Amino acid sequence: MFESLGDRLQSTLKKIKGQGKLTESNISDTLREVRRAFLEADVNYKVTREFIEQIKTRTLGQEVLGSLTPELQIARIIGEELTQLMGSKAEKINIAPSGPTVVMLVGLQGAGKTTVAAKLALKFRKEGRKPLLVAADVYRPAAIKQLQVLGEQTETPVFSMGTETSPVEIAEASVNEALAHGHNCVIIDTAGRLHVNDELMDELRQIKAHAKPSEVLLIVDAMTGQDAVNVAENFNNDLDIDGVILTKMDGDARGGAALSIRHITHKPIKFIGVGEKIEAAALEEFHPERMASRILGQGDFQTLLEKAEEVFSEDQAKELERKLTENKGLDFTDFLTQLEQLKNMGPLDQLLDLMPFKNQLPVQNLTPDESHLQTAKAIIHSMTPQERRNPRLLDRSRKLRISKGSGTTVNQVNMLISQLQMMNRMLNQQAAMAMPGMGAGLNTKMGRKMGALPGQKRKAARKPRKRRRRK
Repeated sequence: MFESLGDRLQSTLKKIKGQGKLTESNISDTLREVRRAFLEADVNYKVTREFIEQIKTRTLGQEVLGSLTPELQIARIIGEELTQLMGSKAEKINIAPSGPTVVMLVGLQGAGKTTVAAKLALKFRKEGRKPLLVAADVYRPAAIKQLQVLGEQTETPVFSMGTETSPVEIAEASVNEALAHGHNCVIIDTAGRLHVNDELMDELRQIKAHAKPSEVLLIVDAMTGQDAVNVAENFNNDLDIDGVILTKMDGDARGGAALSIRHITHKPIKFIGVGEKIEAAALEEFHPERMASRILGQGDFQTLLEKAEEVFSEDQAKELERKLTENKGLDFTDFLTQLEQLKNMGPLDQLLDLMPFKNQLPVQNLTPDESHLQTAKAIIHSMTPQERRNPRLLDRSRKLRISKGSGTTVNQVNMLISQLQMMNRMLNQQAAMAMPGMGAGLNTKMGRKMGALPGQKRKAARKPRKRRRRK
């Protein structure tokens, strides 16, 4: 996600680092590189032009020229403008003040509406709501069956009236069904259609008029690039949508659609889909500021903490907090727990994208699959309790014994030891760096704990002793 754009922007910022005072000439060179990066990422050319003009206006002012750290100032400005471009702040689904909240999903064929409907239902269930899925796609073969299967996976009932009833009647009847059975959320899965088909677009307008949805969300395949922007613009003109959900974001290394849609339609991106599996809960709220931080290689620590909170128990969090605040490194028992919890947080390669120090990590040594976890388990289980608690005991003879007992090589044992050392270094770096707003501003228990690290109490500096005068 945003890999090519992020790599290009980070490379451009590295070039201007250490050049000393910035001039109009090297600023122009930098902006030329940024412009190329945007166009190669399939960002709309009008959006690119306006973005570059805005950056140019700010960088050529007193805000950057003459600054002690001009490269950091430019990075900050680009980050702020990226955030502004994508919508400034996260926007949630509008909840109806009375009656069920009706969410109507629209979009082209193959954009992933049915899968998104199930993921959205799962999200509402986790929030304590009682959703109802509505099969209003009567045109695509097996569309109703697909939604019913996904409904079983998410333990969500599916309302259907077959393929002979019109989608307008189905949508209207589903609201009455929700009222009758206590469902406070209705998710209408409509049929995919082309935005140039006037008859089918008119059907969507009728569904909207009869079901009176709180939200009309457009599902857009991020991998379609520039066409995604055209689709969003046309659907918005016809239906006045309330927001966009971008699917298959993990398959699009460019990300141009996410940077263009908000600017063109003036409607927010509310969620991004980053996986196909329903149980992965891969429907993330779209936070423009966090996404800008990812693009610039600064990670997304807040999202990482939120994911961790979902899988870590209170006791595990307290134990981790104790070890971190006492400056004690994690041992192999902790490391095994972390690996198991990471598996529950989602694919490891996606979690790496959230790491503030991703570019400094030996990613090639981290295998984001089940085999890595099984190998690590076998090695750790072949250690004695003392070796797990104190990795410094692992000399060559012990490593050889462990490798034979786990059916692995000494090199694999060394690699696991290196990964534990790397994790402890990262935690120490995070604790040592005073990052304003990084975790401390979060209203989450782990955020408060992790955010408290940079400001933890230090021993008071000794006052210089006064020298006594000799009599």
